[in-house]
Amino acid sequence: MALKPVKKGWMPELWVSKVPFGVGEQKPNNFLEVFRAAWENRDNLEYAYRILSDGCCDGCALGTYGMRDWTIRGIHLCNVRLRLLRLNTLGPLDVRVLEDVSSLEGKTSTELRELGRLPYPMLRKRGQQGFTRISWSEALDRIGLRILRAHPKRLAFYLTSRGIPNETYYLVQKAVRALGSNNIDNAARICHSPSTVALKEALGVAATTCSYKDLIGTDLIVFFGSNVAVNQPVMMKYLYYAKKAGTKVVVVNPYREPAMEKYWVPSDPESALFGTKIADRFFQVEPGGDIAFIHGTIKHLIEQGQIKREFIEAHTTGFDELQDLLAKTAWENFETASGLPHSEMHAFAQLLAQAERAVLVWSMGVTQHSFGEDTVQAIINLALSRGYLGRQGCGLMPIRGHSGVQGGAEMGAYATAFPGGLPINSENAAHLQELWGFEVPDQAGLTAPEMLEAARQGQLEMLWSIGGNFLEVLPDPHSVREALGKVPLRVHQDIVLSSQMLVEGEEVILLPATTRYEIKGGITETSTERRVIFSPEIPGPRIREARPEGEVLLEVAARARPWLADKLKFEGMDTVRAEIARVVPLYDGIQHLKAKGDAFQYGGPHLCPDGVCPTPDGKAHFKAVPLPERRIPAGALRLVTRRGKQFNSMVHEATDPINGLPRDAVLISASDAAQLGLTPGQSVVLSNEKGKLLGRVFIGEVKRGSVQVHWPEGNVLIGEKRSPKAKIPGYKDAYVFISPARAPISAEESRLETTP
Repeated sequence: MALKPVKKGWMPELWVSKVPFGVGEQKPNNFLEVFRAAWENRDNLEYAYRILSDGCCDGCALGTYGMRDWTIRGIHLCNVRLRLLRLNTLGPLDVRVLEDVSSLEGKTSTELRELGRLPYPMLRKRGQQGFTRISWSEALDRIGLRILRAHPKRLAFYLTSRGIPNETYYLVQKAVRALGSNNIDNAARICHSPSTVALKEALGVAATTCSYKDLIGTDLIVFFGSNVAVNQPVMMKYLYYAKKAGTKVVVVNPYREPAMEKYWVPSDPESALFGTKIADRFFQVEPGGDIAFIHGTIKHLIEQGQIKREFIEAHTTGFDELQDLLAKTAWENFETASGLPHSEMHAFAQLLAQAERAVLVWSMGVTQHSFGEDTVQAIINLALSRGYLGRQGCGLMPIRGHSGVQGGAEMGAYATAFPGGLPINSENAAHLQELWGFEVPDQAGLTAPEMLEAARQGQLEMLWSIGGNFLEVLPDPHSVREALGKVPLRVHQDIVLSSQMLVEGEEVILLPATTRYEIKGGITETSTERRVIFSPEIPGPRIREARPEGEVLLEVAARARPWLADKLKFEGMDTVRAEIARVVPLYDGIQHLKAKGDAFQYGGPHLCPDGVCPTPDGKAHFKAVPLPERRIPAGALRLVTRRGKQFNSMVHEATDPINGLPRDAVLISASDAAQLGLTPGQSVVLSNEKGKLLGRVFIGEVKRGSVQVHWPEGNVLIGEKRSPKAKIPGYKDAYVFISPARAPISAEESRLETTP
C-alpha cells in the first residue's frame, strides 16, 4: 500500500493565521539569518558559498549534498547550518591573546570562538601565564614520550561530533587500539547511547529502522522528548509535506514546545507566508514519565483488542511477559508515574489504533535519564505491539542532533564497542587482530564520565580531546575543572579555542585541526536514516599548520609503536574508506563514494524488512521493563535541561527566538509559580545537593511540578546519576528547590554559581 499523496495547492486549514510572515508572532526570522550569515562571512564569502553548495552539512544528522537531499525537492538550508558556517571560514587568531590566558578567563565560549582559529601547535606548562609556539615535531615528541612511559589504561581519548567525519573516527580509534587501549569515547555517549543499547538488544540493529520518506504520507508521527524545530529544522519541511498528505503529528513532552505547535517553513511560499499548524495533539507527561504513559497506552490497546496479534506471534518474543506485567500494574500507578490521567492514555491508544502505519521519533528528552535504555525499550514495545516495523510508512527513529554521532559509534570510536558496533570481547578482538595485524585489547575502556573520574583519582597520564568541551558538556563543571587540572598531559586538538584549554595543568598542548571541508580526498558522514554521504574537499583558504586529527593520531601511534608503523599507514582517504568497507561490512559501498551527491543507505530503506530482525532468533524482542523509582524530596520540583538558540553546547544567541527565553530563564508553569508566590521576571535561586543556579522566572506551558533551564548552564545542578548500560548522565533526571533571590539580578549576574 502506497503512502498517502501530498495534496497539491495551498491548504488554508493548515495555516497558523492570515497575517503574512507571522508578523507579531514570537518566531525566528529565518530570512534574516541568511543576511546575517553573509555579513558574518563577508571576508570569505565565495568560500562560504562553496561550502554550502558543495559540502555535506556539518550540523544535524539529517544529511544533505550541498543544499539538496534525497527526501524532497527544493533547497534545504537551515539556520543551524548558517550559524555553524563561520567556524569553517574563520582566519587565524592573534596568538598574542594566548600569552596571558588570565585575560581570557571571563570570556564566554562564543567570544573565544570568535577570536579565530588555532594557527599552530602551542604549549603551556604549569606556572606559566600562557602558551608559547612549538613545532609539530616537538609536540608529537612530547606526546609520544608520555605515551611510552604510561600504561595504556592510563591514556584516554575523546572525540566530539564537531563536523568530524567517519574516516577520522575510524583512524583515531584504530590508532588508540594500536596503542593498546580501549579508552576512547565520543559525543554519542551523552546523546543516544541508550538508543543504541536498547535497539541492538531488541532488534539486532542500532540505528533508525526507516527512512525520512516514510514520514510523508504515513498515518501518524509521534515525537517523544524531541524538539526537531530547534535541533533538526529541515525536518519541519518534511512535517509540512506530511501534514499536506493528511499525516497526524503527536508530541509527548513535558513542555508544549511552541515551534512544534506552529512553524513557518522559510523555503516554501505557503508556509513562509502563513505558517503551518504542526502538532495535532500534545500529551504533557511528567519528566521521566514516558515508560508509564507508553505502557499504560499498550495496556489500553491490549484491553481493546487493538494490538497486532498476527505480527506479534510471527515476529516477536517476550510479549506474554510484558502483558503479564501490565495486567498486574494498577492504573493508578501508571497515572501517578506519567502525570497523566487514564483518559489521556486512552486517547493516545485511539490515535494509534486508527493508524495502520506510524513512525515513532525520539531524542534526548527520552535518553538522558538514569533509565534511558528502559524508556527506549518501552517505545520499541509500543511499535512492536502495533507492528510498526519493517514496512513502508513505519519505523523507529532515534533522531540524531549532530552530523557525526551515528558514524562515530559505527566506526568504533567507543569505549564499549568495536567498529560495526561489535561488543568488546576476546572473540571480536581476535577478529580485529586478524584484520589489522596487531593485538587489540579485549576489555571495555573508560567512557567520557569515567575518564574524568579516573583523572580525579590521579589514574590518567594523558587525556587527548579532539574538539568538545568537558567543562560545558559534563555535569558538575567545577568537579570537571578539578579533574582536568590533575591530568599530567592534556592534548586539545580543535579548530578554535575552548574554555577547557585554559585550565592549568602540568602540560597542556594545543594542536590546530582542519575542518571536514579541508581534508584531501574528501570525507563521508552518516545521516540519521543511515545514508553514508560523500562530502568533497572544498577549495579555499587554509590554516597552513592545521592537520586532520586522524592523520595526527596515526603518526603518534607509529612513533610510540614503530613496529606497527606499516600497519598504520594510509595513502589517502580512498584507502581509508576501502579498509572501512572490509572491517565494517555494513559500510560496504563506502569505498565507491568519490564525488558530491554520491551516497548509499546501508540496510536499504527499511531495517528488519517484513518484521525479520538480525537477532539470533530472527525476531524482535519485547521486554517487560518496570516503572522506575523516581522519588524526589518534598517541596522539590523536577528539573529538565533544554536547548535554546544553540548547537549542542555552542550557544549562538542570548535569547531563544522561538519562545523569547533568555539564557537565565527558569521556565515554570503558572500554577507552580502561583503556589510558590513567584512572579514573571522575578530573580530566583535553584538549588540542590550539587549546587545552585541563579535565574529569572518565566511562565510557560510546562508540566506542573517541573522546571526547565538551559543547558549547559544547568550542569551545576546535575548529579552523578548514570544509566546502567549506556552510562549516560541524567541531564533530565534531577530535582531542585526554588526560592526567591535575596536581591534582583541581571542576566549578566545570573552566571553559574555552586555551593562550596
